[in-house]
This record gives sequence, structure tokens and C-alpha cells, in this order.
Amino acid sequence: MELTTFWFATIAVLWIGYFFLEGFDFGVGMLLHPLGRNDAERRVMINTIGPVWDGNEVWLLTAGGAMFAAFPNWYATLFSGFYLPLFLILLALIFRGVAFEYRGKIDNPRWRARWDLAIAVGSWVPAVLWGVAFANIVRGVPIDANGDFTGTLFTLLNPFGLLGGVVTATLFILHGANFLSLKTVGDVRQRANRVAQAAAPVAVVGGGAFLLWNQLERGSGWTWVPVVATAAALVIGTIAGRRELEGIAFIATGVAIAGAVISLFGSLYPDVMPSTTDPAYSLTVENASSTDYTLRVMTGVAVVMTPIVLLYQGWTYWVFRKRIGPQHLPAPPRPFVHS
Repeated sequence: MELTTFWFATIAVLWIGYFFLEGFDFGVGMLLHPLGRNDAERRVMINTIGPVWDGNEVWLLTAGGAMFAAFPNWYATLFSGFYLPLFLILLALIFRGVAFEYRGKIDNPRWRARWDLAIAVGSWVPAVLWGVAFANIVRGVPIDANGDFTGTLFTLLNPFGLLGGVVTATLFILHGANFLSLKTVGDVRQRANRVAQAAAPVAVVGGGAFLLWNQLERGSGWTWVPVVATAAALVIGTIAGRRELEGIAFIATGVAIAGAVISLFGSLYPDVMPSTTDPAYSLTVENASSTDYTLRVMTGVAVVMTPIVLLYQGWTYWVFRKRIGPQHLPAPPRPFVHS
């Protein structure tokens, strides 16, 4: 396998890791108000992802860094052409991260309500816009002979791109609901299971339509495999959720997310960003890549560091593996009183 192909596949794996892990983070944030009926229940929901959400975002940094180092022309065109949606994603992630840290700093209902809103908005915006962005990457955008994006924001708001946003938001809601069913007890668990059952048919229909549309227009013979696997995983997850097999349901939605990403990247290859202006202007794994020396150095670093990161993150999930409920929350600190 050539190094350009290896790094294209590696970047796809990094995005799978990000959407699998950060996907349920987004889902929890999106469901914060529908499922959390009071402050204690919302604290439970936040605490399910509290030890891991920032580690999950490392996958985004690594995926972006790998794109920059391995395919600088792809990175440059993507981040200039998709500047506004990516900027909105960045702002949402910043406010969401600050909200996790600040909501408990002051014992005031209005204070917590504002930060809870920031968590919800900071989860909804990336969940939708990532779908819009990746749908347009696969569909193609106007690129000229210099590799410059020549469209506008409205270029990205096409039916395929908007459907991609609906699909990712729905998948993340389903993934987050399954995660909460797996990680909580009591009322939150039961509500999360009901939300998962309601979201599953929408995910099956929407995700199926999106992947079938992409497959018929851009797919190859082998990419039918992840399309079928995605559909099967969603059906299996729905059945498992109804039988309260939360672990199987959560794994199934994770497999569905992985299958969807593999399908999209598989239909994209060997392009990394097709041009709708002229196919000759498309960015490919060859004309967008770094030098062979750069790719060899990156490969050596990845071989050494990746197992360490995976072991550490796996250990983190093992330590915080137990279910939690309002009864497990620590008592809020007593307010300071001047003597």
C-alpha cells in the first residue's frame, strides 16, 4: 500500500474514532433538556461524559493535524472554502467546553441554566454542521485550477448536504441516548431508552436514504458492504434497545457510525475533494499530499504513539465504567458565609 493511501485510510479511521466517541457526547448535550427534568438529573447526564469528553475531542485535533501534515492542499482548500461552518463548529465547541467547567462554579439556578443552554447549543451546532460539511466533501464543491474554493456558503446548503446534517444529528441523538441508557439508572435511563426507540426509525430511514443516494451516485462495488453493515447495525441496535440490551445497542450505533464514515470515504477515494467545476481540478491523494519523506516520518510517529493513546483512553473508560444516578452525586458545597 502506498503511503498516500495509507494516510487517507488513517484519516478515515481518526474521523471514525472522533464521531464514535464525540458522537455520544453530542447526543448527551442535545438531550440535556428533554431528558433532564431537574438540576440533579442534568448533573447526572453531564457526569456520564465528564471524565471523557475532552479526551474524545483529541481525536478531532489528531484528524485535523493528520490532514494538515499528510494532505496540506486538501486542508488548505477545505478550511478556506468551509471557513464559516468550521468557525461556527469551533465556537460551539469552545462554549460547550467552557460550560462544562463553569456551570457548577456558582450555586445559582439562572447561572446553571445559561451554561446548560450553552452545552445544548454547543452540541447541536457541530452535530448538524459536521454532516453538512462531510456530505459536501463527498459530493464535491466548486474548485478552480489553483485548488481554490469558488463557491459561497449557499453552495454548501444543497439537498444532499442538508440531509447529511439531519442524518448526523439523528445518529448522534440515538448514540447519546443509548449511551445514557447504558450509563445511568432510574428515570434518566428509562427516558433515554424511550428516546432511543423514537429516534431509531428516523435514523434508519434518513441514514439509509443518505447512504443509498451517495452509493448510487458515487459508490463502487465494495462500498455496498459498509452501507449494508450500517443498515444492519441500526436495525440490530433498535431490537437490542427494545429488549433493554443497552450495551449491544450502543455498540450497534457505533458500528453504524463507523460504517457510514467508511462508505463516504470509500466513495470519495482516490479524490480527497472533488471539483464540480471540472473533474480535472479535483484534489486527489496524489496531487494534495505531502512529500514521501514527510509521510514516512508521520508513519513512524503514529506507530509509536497510537497504542499509547489507545491504552490510556481505554483505561479511562474502564475506570469510569459504572452506572450513575442522582444518589451518586456528591453534595453541593456549602455557601461561604462571612463571620
